[in-house]
Amino acid sequence: MTTKTTRNPQDTPKAVVLLSGGIDSTTTLAIARDENYDIYAMSFRYGQRHKIELKCAADIATALDVKQHTVVDINLRIFGASALTADIDVPKNRSDAEMGAGIPITYVPARNTIFLSYALAWAEVLAADTIFMGVNAIDYSGYPDCRPEYIHAYQTMANLATQAGVEGKTKLTIRTPLIDKTKAEIIQIGAALGVDYSLTLSCYDADAEGRACGGCDSCLLRKKGFEVARIPDPTRYR
Repeated sequence: MTTKTTRNPQDTPKAVVLLSGGIDSTTTLAIARDENYDIYAMSFRYGQRHKIELKCAADIATALDVKQHTVVDINLRIFGASALTADIDVPKNRSDAEMGAGIPITYVPARNTIFLSYALAWAEVLAADTIFMGVNAIDYSGYPDCRPEYIHAYQTMANLATQAGVEGKTKLTIRTPLIDKTKAEIIQIGAALGVDYSLTLSCYDADAEGRACGGCDSCLLRKKGFEVARIPDPTRYR
């Protein structure tokens, strides 16, 4: 854990944090807060079936006292091809072997590239030199845009794509502090930082009241994470 330091208000660094309302993004936000960043949280209403996660994101942003929380409206349902943005059943009760075999139908094409592009634009306007993202390359269900090589490539591109980068004013860094952590390790980190995980939602198929299905890949990874971390699971299941 980073030790907090006292800075002049004008010297406080700014960071854009991508906030979905789930465990990983919330823990990442808590890490940025612990490092004394002024936090500008960004969430997306992108046509996801589990849009109730946006209420969680708003509650988390308030609880963790972010400077500003922006919700961006885009419509990835026009492309579909994912169980999260089309009328395709969300897979349930898959084994670890099944979850580890290939890219699942819950993958949303180019989602992280789109999200990072919006975050990049906001970071440039804010003169923020850091984007925090809660991607994970271990308990990540096989998504190609959660891998370290993808993040490194995007960061290189980002510094070639902005006025701030070309003029040498700001070198942007994309921070992924949880990329090599298990779900249990992530939960333990968040618990040490005082994260209230009852505010979070991980389910891909939650109902309108925010109750989790308990059987999708994300729910199964979340359940296992709390179990291995030996921390009570505060999730509301239906």
